[in-house]
Amino acid sequence: MSVRRAAVALLVPLLMAGLTTPAAADRDARDGGPQARHSLRGPVTDENFYFVMADRFANGDTGNDRGGLPEDPLVSGFDPTRKGFYNGGDLAGLRSELDYIQGLGTTSIWLTPSFKNKAVQLEDGPSAGYHGYWITDFTQIDPHLGTNADLAALVDDAHDRGMKVYFDIITNHTADVIGYEEGARKAYTSKDVAPYTTADGAVFDDRDHAGGDDFPALDPATSFPYTPVLDPAEQNLKVPAWLNDVTLYHNRGDTTFVGEDSQYGDFFGLDDLFTENPRVVDGMVEIYQKWIEDFGIDGFRIDTMKHVDDAFWQEFGPRVLKFAHEHGKREFFMFGEVFDTTKSYTSHFTTTGTMQSVLDFPFQDAAREFAASSAPTDDLATFFADDDWYTDADSNVYDLPTFLGNHDMGRFGGFVVADNPGAGDAEWVARDRLGHELMYFSRGNPVIYYGDEQGFTGPGGDQDARQTLFASQVPEYLDDDLLGTDATHAVDNFTTSHPLYRTIAGLASVTERHPALRDGVHQSRLSSASAGVYAFSRIDRRQQREYVVALNNSESPVTAAVPTYTTKSNYRKVYGTGPARAKTGRDGKLTVTVPALSTVVYALDGRIPRSHRAPAISLAAPAPAAQGRVEIAADVRGSSLYEVSFEARVAGGRWQPIGTDDNAPYRVFHDTTAYAPGTPVEYRAVVLDNGRHTRASGTVRGRVPEPKLTIEAPADGGGVRGTVEVRASADPEKATHVVSFERSVDGGEWTAIGSDSTSPAYTVFDDLGALDLAPGTPVAYRATLGKARSEVRTVRYAGPPLETATLRYLRPAGDYDTDAGQWGLHMWGDAVDPAVLAQIAWDRPWPVTRVENGWAVYEIPLADDTEPVNFIMHLPNGDTVPNTREPGGDRSFRPIDTPEVWLKQGDPTVHTTKPPA
Repeated sequence: MSVRRAAVALLVPLLMAGLTTPAAADRDARDGGPQARHSLRGPVTDENFYFVMADRFANGDTGNDRGGLPEDPLVSGFDPTRKGFYNGGDLAGLRSELDYIQGLGTTSIWLTPSFKNKAVQLEDGPSAGYHGYWITDFTQIDPHLGTNADLAALVDDAHDRGMKVYFDIITNHTADVIGYEEGARKAYTSKDVAPYTTADGAVFDDRDHAGGDDFPALDPATSFPYTPVLDPAEQNLKVPAWLNDVTLYHNRGDTTFVGEDSQYGDFFGLDDLFTENPRVVDGMVEIYQKWIEDFGIDGFRIDTMKHVDDAFWQEFGPRVLKFAHEHGKREFFMFGEVFDTTKSYTSHFTTTGTMQSVLDFPFQDAAREFAASSAPTDDLATFFADDDWYTDADSNVYDLPTFLGNHDMGRFGGFVVADNPGAGDAEWVARDRLGHELMYFSRGNPVIYYGDEQGFTGPGGDQDARQTLFASQVPEYLDDDLLGTDATHAVDNFTTSHPLYRTIAGLASVTERHPALRDGVHQSRLSSASAGVYAFSRIDRRQQREYVVALNNSESPVTAAVPTYTTKSNYRKVYGTGPARAKTGRDGKLTVTVPALSTVVYALDGRIPRSHRAPAISLAAPAPAAQGRVEIAADVRGSSLYEVSFEARVAGGRWQPIGTDDNAPYRVFHDTTAYAPGTPVEYRAVVLDNGRHTRASGTVRGRVPEPKLTIEAPADGGGVRGTVEVRASADPEKATHVVSFERSVDGGEWTAIGSDSTSPAYTVFDDLGALDLAPGTPVAYRATLGKARSEVRTVRYAGPPLETATLRYLRPAGDYDTDAGQWGLHMWGDAVDPAVLAQIAWDRPWPVTRVENGWAVYEIPLADDTEPVNFIMHLPNGDTVPNTREPGGDRSFRPIDTPEVWLKQGDPTVHTTKPPA
């Protein structure tokens, strides 16, 4: 069903019931009690996305393989034998395979960024811009992929088939074009160390101007911590021309992806835009409005959303959406990439950030744990219960695109194999299928990453998860095993008979025939503290029809009695293996047997019984939650299909809707970030049953909570000396915050050491050198903001700089020396003596100093004990976990904090105290 038709269908029962729509309620200034509303279904709740990297899908025009550039791969970027270069796919190839894409049940094609890229960045591998994230021209399709006319033809063809086209867009960076007089790709310099200055030399905090129109003029020679410069040949490289103004970038060096620099630093040298500047906001809005106007693009996936300030999104999102609506795109939809698995954080961007939706990274994590790792099914029930974080007055979780893997983190098939080594193809395919069944039958909009339908795997993320669907010449890809087939990457893989292709197409068909399985109410029903059955209902609100979905993530059949809203009622099977019909008992439970690693779905014959009266409802006291939110929970006494609408009144003002929840537990998390701490807030709610009866709760009162302060540095329990950086963050973040810091030495009185008003990180520098402290003296720090105070962070004063750090490594068999060489340390960074680093290579790790009581001891000469020792434990040239390399990826420790650490074979933890042998 189209969203427009669904909207009309849902409005009819609202009006028949004498209820108000949200807009009508907002216009009603008279207080007749809380207004009952239906749970929102936004512009997109019934899409099936196909996410495709154009360069890796199909080569429809070999004439554009080099993008019009010379033959040299280090100039053109084209080398079909290398995974980090253009491999030849293009938009013409996509057009030629639309039958294949649509055969999966696809309703929307999502393209990775397709704008003109810097073909090669020698500093990065070298590698090429095949992925689309090194943009130089935001107005032109990358010539390696085709032309703007090719895009127009693709969009037209897709629209003729009833499919939409989504663009993957970037708003916060361009290709690496800007250099610094001080050197290339410098380390990040914080705003507290080197604040921004205006062209006149006045210090200022950019966050004080974000979202406004009074941003000060800047001077490239004096305003930034690094002096931006352009190569003469690249001074006018970027399009539109405003992007060549170097003062429109942050110019602070490379990000470490945490703290302040996650929003200000360059991504591996990529030029990070000054998104707090209104010229950048206006420029990005204009760029993407033009693609909507000229090509009829249906929506955007927005890259790296969490690395951009809130004020940008609060301006960008509404303006682009308004423009799309004015140009006939009533279902235009935007969703952002927020690479995080914490719903309190990811939901911040759809509430405070005012954006429509975000990619559901928490779902990806939960689905992998469920389907690939057979985690306790209670974990999945808890996961879905926390969907209430997304519920507000204009959006909810039903909008979120859900996915199992992607081009950055890796493929779901790869996760299944990694989590079940040696299980074999039959189990791997079954677990892969189970993950897709969960994604298609639960709330949200499923996303298929191209190639997953052909059983693609790969050993990791990024380039290892970007195989071509057409025949590959890349040696690493040719080594991959595919699930469900004997085929390899040496041949085209557009096989519609592949078992996973058939599974996905079948799931799309089932959900098309039964729309409640796409956007019906999602109510968790049954779970356990072990692997087994997780069951939930999907309910069509208009037809009052209940579907029971039961998934089994264990390796044995499980029989389960699943609660429903009906008694002694008939259900028929619509998916899976089992009896064609089933019936609920007097207790309302439907007993089903679910085969191992499988799913069954049963649909109610008829309707859920009409409720005769609305149940009693009461509210718990408001409870402070994360991200400046307040939890409001309703206790609803009854068991039927209910919807609970919540309202808030701030400081005696008008009652305003703050969200409607359609599944138990009934909650919202009110966003109070716009109000001062201590502001009085009242809450009330009303429950609507399926008989159109309502009942209101009483009013509960609370106050906007104080922000939460957290000290981020120095490390708790670590060592310090000389001048100490003391840094705190505030939740929620506001440009108006002023944070004060105090210090206590050896349990003595607290002494003020300074304050900071520079957001988003608050920092002071405490000089301990003048205190003449003895080594080991405890030093405590705390931060204060208004009435809020952080927990105490205690460190110890370190003695003279360490010359050596010690790492101890245990292999129970004592096999430190092998035929392949000795287990040793690959190390890098500023902590280790450069003379040591000069001796280390991948085939020559740092050797064992001695073996002591069964532990291999590595003495590490140091240059700076305040910097991290970065290391990998492996055999010479070894890169296979666990045979020739230890798990844990790139690991580190800081000697001033822990001069001695312990590792154990097979354990990724860096132990700061000796673990049991």
